Amino acid sequence: MLVALTAVSGAAQAGKDLDAIKARGSLICGIAANGLAGFMVVDSQGKWTGLDVDVCRAVSAAIFGDAEKVKYLPVSGQQRFTALQSGEVDMLSNNTTATLSRDTSLGLDFTAVTYYDGQGFMVNKKLGVKSAKEINGASVCVPSGSTTELNLADFARANKLTLKPVVIEDMDQIRQAFFAGRCDVYTGDSSRLYSTRAANVPPPAKPEDFIILPEIISKEPLAPAVRHGDNQFADIVRWSQYAMIEAEEYDITAKNVDEMLKSENPSIKRILGVTPGMGTALGVDEKWAYNIVKQVGNYGESFERNVGMGSPLKIERGLNALWSKGGLQYAPPIR
Repeated sequence: MLVALTAVSGAAQAGKDLDAIKARGSLICGIAANGLAGFMVVDSQGKWTGLDVDVCRAVSAAIFGDAEKVKYLPVSGQQRFTALQSGEVDMLSNNTTATLSRDTSLGLDFTAVTYYDGQGFMVNKKLGVKSAKEINGASVCVPSGSTTELNLADFARANKLTLKPVVIEDMDQIRQAFFAGRCDVYTGDSSRLYSTRAANVPPPAKPEDFIILPEIISKEPLAPAVRHGDNQFADIVRWSQYAMIEAEEYDITAKNVDEMLKSENPSIKRILGVTPGMGTALGVDEKWAYNIVKQVGNYGESFERNVGMGSPLKIERGLNALWSKGGLQYAPPIR
């Protein structure tokens, strides 16, 4: 009995979702139907790129040793959970906020937080306001059936503001309505506002004509989601994210990862599979984390090129800095 228990605890047990992914030879990742600059967008070569896309690529690298064995399925905000529940996609990585009701009532498991976000407000400079508390009487573009709509109502009540919601389901239509002047304010996750300002301002207007107000009125931890029932696959998604964070913490990058294989640091040796055991525990190759960093990069590299100061969005790390640098990104040890 002791031998049997040791065997079970030492290696991951096969799961039906993971088995299906391996048999298919690719991961199906649900991303936002209309894309979102910096997070999930098709580039000039027709390739999906972005911070959320990199999570899908990292999971593929962990499972197959190849970050490109991913099929991306665009799903709308209303369809995304159904697509996951039905098995149409294997995972969601599309700016979805983890909440208690979603976690408990939809048959989902959220993994690690990819991006700590919060709901904000964007206005045209011509409106002449510097705070969300100055928008009394304004019309506000807001997506329907979302936590955003509920948060706006709570914010208005708490601050005794009379607001006129302009509720629209389609994100493209929301952007068009805002830039056409149908509403004074656009509210949504700050990440979406930065993305919209960087990529969707119609000429002759310019991104600098619009400002994002300082107030953040909600907690929006954006995380991938998988179905209940396959703990092994959920573990692989979660620890693929953690591997990117751990790699940044130990200064392991896509450029120096081969040199880091020679490191005498016990933690680095475990992360990169020089000291075996972590891959076996997950049920993947011992070079799973090496493959992630080599092909996708660490979390900081992904953040910088997609949404950070090296990108058109120019979002500061803020809450998404490592815990050791004042942020919330913190990975349990790979050991």
